Amino acid sequence: MMICEWKTFSTDSETYTQDVFEETVGDEFEAMLFKENEEIPSYIWTVNYVIIVKKYSKVLTDILFEKIPRNPVCE
Repeated sequence: MMICEWKTFSTDSETYTQDVFEETVGDEFEAMLFKENEEIPSYIWTVNYVIIVKKYSKVLTDILFEKIPRNPVCE
């Protein structure tokens, strides 16, 4: 489900409010996508990036953000 308003989510070590997220990635939130029955978004769009939210632990709920430029410049 795509939503355009921030929905706070938590891992085992951090609660991500919009302010915490924007400070962490250094960009402004625009939208997020949640897969069915998931509490943590799969993708988050910011002004300049698409953020892929990756789970990196099977035991704990820990995540990392992979930033991909939305409008890359090819020269």
